Amino acid sequence: MTKNKRLVYIALLAAQAVVISLLERAIPFPFAFAPGAKLGLANIITCISLYTLSTKDTFMIIIIRLVLSTLLGGTISTFLYSAAGALLSFIGMWAVQKLGPKNVSIIGVSTTGGILHNVGQLVVASWIAGSWSVMLYLPVLSFIGILSGIAVGIAANYLLKNVETLRVFFNAKQEQRTLE
Repeated sequence: MTKNKRLVYIALLAAQAVVISLLERAIPFPFAFAPGAKLGLANIITCISLYTLSTKDTFMIIIIRLVLSTLLGGTISTFLYSAAGALLSFIGMWAVQKLGPKNVSIIGVSTTGGILHNVGQLVVASWIAGSWSVMLYLPVLSFIGILSGIAVGIAANYLLKNVETLRVFFNAKQEQRTLE
């Protein structure tokens, strides 16, 4: 893949992640029994980029999404929560993906991201509140993170297998890994 194609692909994925984040923010509360819980649909883009781009490029997409989403409709506190969740989620997803496709599917990678995103946000909430009792909310959020992670993983897997452009990038990354 040429440098220009890679940059355009990164820009498109980042733009899609920002739009998905903004649309998801417009949904009031999809889970009535867990206030503040979101579906995490922007993680579809993170999963796709993990499987089609380098780690550095995926991290760049996450940073672009965080900054632009905050500038377009967030606050400093939403940035702190989102950044902590996204960074911990990314590190976990990257580590689990490195186990290889024979050991963990994209659904497992996504589910890891869903759970760790909630952990990151609750750590920030505990720090802001000055109390670790906020972590008592973790079992509820973990359950939602698992369900959302499965749904996001299924969507990302479907897109990687059925969208021709993504399939080309996915196969190119697979060939690159074989050569290394």
